[in-house]
Amino acid sequence: MCYSTNLTLLIMRKYKLLLSIASFFLLLSITAQSQTPVQFYFEKLQNNQGEFELKIKAVPSVGVHLFSIQKISGDLSVNSSIQFDSASLKYTIDSIVEKGKAITVSNPSLDNVVISYYTDSVFWLQKIKLSVGDSIRIKGRINYYYQKGDRIESGEAPISMQFQYQKKGTDELVDNSSGSLQAKSIWALLIAGIIAGLIGFLTPCVYALVPITISFFTKKSKTKLQGKKNALFYSISIILIYTLVGALVATVLPKNALNNLSTNWIFNMFLFGLFILFGASFLGAFEINLPSSWSNKIDSKAGVGSYSGIFFMALTLVIVSFSCTGNFVASLLGLSTASGKLAPIVGMFGFGFGLALPFAIFAFFPAMLSSLGKSGGWQNALKVVLGFLEIALALKFLSNADLDRGWRILDREVFIVLWIVIFVLLGMYLLGKILFKNDSERAKNDFGLSFVSVPRLFLAMISFSFAVYLVPGLWGAPLKAVSAFVPPMGTQDFNLMRNSESFSAATIQSDKDNLANPPKKYVADLKKYEPGAAINNQLVIYYDYDEALAASKLLHKPLMIDFTGIQCVNCREFESKIWIDPQVGELMKNDFVVASLFSDYNAELPDDEKKFSPLLNATIETVGDKYEDLQQRLIKASGQPNYVFVNGDGKLLIDGGYGYDATKGPKEFIAHLQKVKGLYNAGIKE
Repeated sequence: MCYSTNLTLLIMRKYKLLLSIASFFLLLSITAQSQTPVQFYFEKLQNNQGEFELKIKAVPSVGVHLFSIQKISGDLSVNSSIQFDSASLKYTIDSIVEKGKAITVSNPSLDNVVISYYTDSVFWLQKIKLSVGDSIRIKGRINYYYQKGDRIESGEAPISMQFQYQKKGTDELVDNSSGSLQAKSIWALLIAGIIAGLIGFLTPCVYALVPITISFFTKKSKTKLQGKKNALFYSISIILIYTLVGALVATVLPKNALNNLSTNWIFNMFLFGLFILFGASFLGAFEINLPSSWSNKIDSKAGVGSYSGIFFMALTLVIVSFSCTGNFVASLLGLSTASGKLAPIVGMFGFGFGLALPFAIFAFFPAMLSSLGKSGGWQNALKVVLGFLEIALALKFLSNADLDRGWRILDREVFIVLWIVIFVLLGMYLLGKILFKNDSERAKNDFGLSFVSVPRLFLAMISFSFAVYLVPGLWGAPLKAVSAFVPPMGTQDFNLMRNSESFSAATIQSDKDNLANPPKKYVADLKKYEPGAAINNQLVIYYDYDEALAASKLLHKPLMIDFTGIQCVNCREFESKIWIDPQVGELMKNDFVVASLFSDYNAELPDDEKKFSPLLNATIETVGDKYEDLQQRLIKASGQPNYVFVNGDGKLLIDGGYGYDATKGPKEFIAHLQKVKGLYNAGIKE
């Protein structure tokens, strides 16, 4: 009877926890919906034959001041705007008309500049002219700014409406676009988040932690059912954490807060110490035990302590994996500006769901989990292998801090040497040439001799092969397979791979042009972070936007802005796979001015350049902040890498940025560069 009562209480507690989580998501959704700053409604009106009117109604929420589309005096760009794509523009006539009860006052948040805003609904009217037989979907976007309290923020909403002019003069509305289009955007963002999460799971920072995670659940779970429940709660915790991140971004945090945390040198040193600590423990130096109070709660059948510990594990995974998943997160948060306050929450929920789904799937294979928990010498061997891998990964975090502070204690060749030594030692261990404290006696064959199992032999071959693969990197080989993890080529002192020959006669002329306009600003600090492809091909790179813009105008070449990061894993991956292609290198060198703008470069700006950024909802204090704000202004997105193309006047040649995509190679990037080059030469924007 007592056992039945305890079991009933346990079930009730766990269902209460799940009910609390569900209630939290419901409350969060309701709250977010109520906080949507502006709702947009679309309507099609017919005036005369062939002439229509697109009517956009904007309704600000209570307490929201929606800025007018009228241009503000000076260089401020916080007025709302409506832009149509190139295919739609040829059907628009006259200017956009704004109708509503505008309030015009001086704004203290903008140095008392006079600005017009709306607290009630406002209408924007755009005339559309069609010829007989035309059927066109008018597409575009609304970039709006608003103020709530003292904070000035921005958002984006899509425009999509079908117009048709038939011979008989009858016009049909093909789709019902009179309601808000935000719901469609929310669903698209949710799907995009799930896909991004699934891709993020395959990145090294996440995938490498799967064996450790599964091993933990196996050891701490006394039954298969408990292991399944713990793994499921671990997955739910990941979803909850990312959803909370979305909620924070939507309400509190500046857009660059997460990136700043992942690139902070103190935070990276903490992770380095943590990985070294666990690595040494796995090798047998000592045992890491939770405080007795924690252990008692984790082992308790009530499950309260165990769930808190699992939640902490999920939080650790989210933080540690951010160097690989940050680009997906930042991109989703950048896209979320299109659909109000609910969008970041939905996008992060989708990403967390996609990232956690594979972990949840493991919960349905209890036999696999329990087999990992069986006693035997192989179990300690697995711990030792994981210990070597932990130490190898720890060097990545130390490298991040080293790059950020400019210590130069872990330059590229030093990093590679340490990895070679680690994987040679791992291979020797797998062959039984090295033993650790907790290793059991090796198995013996029929003749009483110790032997190496076939799986250990294969693993040793892989480890030795990887170490041999790394060796040419000591002399400057690009090491494409690990280029995202090793320090930049610019930190290497000895490089035999440098290409001393020019591509062509055009390249010789390009060299002369760049020598006449050499980059100067920030070169001393940032040149060492240049990718190997740039160094080997002697590509001239600017690190200051204004300097690069001036060179673009003077040389009559389009400017390719490389929004990158010193610690950006995906940036290194893109450079090693795309920049290294000869045709890409030739196009970049001969036909473009290239600027690498580092979002995590923490050099302080002069006082007269520091200002509040409505787009970041933060004060711009460093060079990196300045370039994050620039990226937001140009393409309304964050995250790196992102390649943006402008002319010498700073005007976009093509909307959006060309970001990291593991499925695309040099061929697609070459086509993109040639397209931009053609647009620049034609003097048009797509």
